[in-house]
Amino acid sequence: MGEASVTASNWRLVEVGRVAMFAKGPNTGKLAAIVQIIDHKRVLVEGPSSDAAQHVPRQSAPLSHVSLTSIVIKLPLAVGHSGLKKKWDSEKVEEKFNNSVYAKSKAKFARRKQLSDFERFKVMVLRKQARFEVRKSLASSKGKA
Repeated sequence: MGEASVTASNWRLVEVGRVAMFAKGPNTGKLAAIVQIIDHKRVLVEGPSSDAAQHVPRQSAPLSHVSLTSIVIKLPLAVGHSGLKKKWDSEKVEEKFNNSVYAKSKAKFARRKQLSDFERFKVMVLRKQARFEVRKSLASSKGKA
C-alpha cells in the first residue's frame, strides 16, 4: 500500500491574536486583533490603533463581518487593553499590514477610483505604450531565436 502524507492547510485560522480587517459594518476597513473567541460565529476584537480614526473599541463582531489577515500576534487569552496596545506597537501591526500586497492593491484601487476622466485616459495610453514595447521586445527576441 502507498503512504499517506498529512499536511497542515494554509488557511488562515480563527485564533486569539489573529489580526482581522472589518469588511462590513461601521468599522469597515479598520484593523483589529481577535482577543477571544466567543463561539463559532462571533469573536471579541479590539483595534488599538495609534490613529484615532482607525481605533476599534473592544466589541463582539461576527466572523462574517471580518476578513482574516496573515498577521498573528502572540496574545494571552482575554488580554487587557494596555497589554494588547503594547503587543500591537511592538509587533508593528499597522506597518506590516501597510506593506502587505493586499493593502497596496487596496490603495491602488482607491487611487484609481479618484482619477478624473482625463487621468484615466492618460493611464490607458501609458499602458498601451508599455504593452507595445513589451510585445516589440518579445517579437525581436523570437526573431533572433
